[in-house]
Amino acid sequence: MLSDKTIEIVKSTAPLLALAGTVVTEHFYNRLFSHNPELQDIFNMANQRSGRQQFALFNALAAYAQNIDNLAVLKEALARINHKHTSMHILPEHYPIVGGHLIGTLKELIPEQFTAEVEYAWREAYALLADICITEEAALYEHSKNNHGGWSGTRAFVIAKKQPESELVTSFTLVPVDGKAVMTHKPGQYLGIKVKPAYAQYSEIRQYSISQQSNGENYRISVKKELLPAAGIVSNYLHSLDVGSVVELYPPAGDFFLRANKKPVVLISAGVGQTPMLAMLQTLLCDTSNQAVTYLHACENILQHSFSQFLAEQAAAHTRLNYYTWFNQGGEGAEFTGLMNVSAVAEQLPLEEGDFYICGPTGFMAAIKQQLLVLGVAAERIHYEVFGPHQDL
Repeated sequence: MLSDKTIEIVKSTAPLLALAGTVVTEHFYNRLFSHNPELQDIFNMANQRSGRQQFALFNALAAYAQNIDNLAVLKEALARINHKHTSMHILPEHYPIVGGHLIGTLKELIPEQFTAEVEYAWREAYALLADICITEEAALYEHSKNNHGGWSGTRAFVIAKKQPESELVTSFTLVPVDGKAVMTHKPGQYLGIKVKPAYAQYSEIRQYSISQQSNGENYRISVKKELLPAAGIVSNYLHSLDVGSVVELYPPAGDFFLRANKKPVVLISAGVGQTPMLAMLQTLLCDTSNQAVTYLHACENILQHSFSQFLAEQAAAHTRLNYYTWFNQGGEGAEFTGLMNVSAVAEQLPLEEGDFYICGPTGFMAAIKQQLLVLGVAAERIHYEVFGPHQDL
């Protein structure tokens, strides 16, 4: 437990992080990677170049500092971070390294504000945060290791099938090299995949949603090929691999998954954001209940409409499934043109009782969440997935 004095100091100095400019964040990461270059095999270096990781880390620390006397409000954010950490195999020994460079950065760049008393309080506060994360992540690692078909660290999987789903998206069916079972995943969860492209300086770890329901035998991920190579080091590399190629996977993770209840469900996605929705949809339609399902999807045009045949077949086979599409560029094959406007189908939605799941670009999810709130959907029934550095909507 932290003393009242420590809590007071940390809360009063939280603006040091909340207002941290790029000079501070860049100094921190330069310091971190110059002293511990091995961490470049864990961190997403593309996010480093874009500045997203720097922004996310310091915002997360600032939020922690501001709520240090009421950590319950950060429970959801911390759970999301803990799952992300397990998909990258973050270990207890990494926390002191990051904490040491954080304290060192603040001492070097703002020595007048970061006095010895402030430093002591922040070291205590960071140690508490590290202990919370290490404890939660240890439980997640233990679950993955002991679950039937589970494992610890990376496990070799072979690409057994490549299936083009649209102009940009290809599905990869991944089967364990050892031929043994794979652990079940909750519909909506993702896999951490570790690869070392020949043209990359470091190993790269990315997260991809599992785009099918659990079957105990294999996983499927559906990957969008980025048109700009610099923005898709791993996705472009995966698209270049042939059937028979081997990749390394971390166990399924993620706190965005289908809730186990019988309420009506609305699945809302844009672009490749529909991948976790496919696992949810398959799971729901295999259920013998009469649970109503609505599937809303937006993409640019018919050429980029992944899984269109599968979705049409499901809508034809299941009367409890309502399915609507938006094509931003218009054209044949969609009910609506332009950006998704949920109010266009509001009369068909379970606004008062349903659970709403959203996945897609951050701007899309923020817009849809706001639309749902305006329509009267309670915030606690709106669930969403954010990939990359942690953000909120």
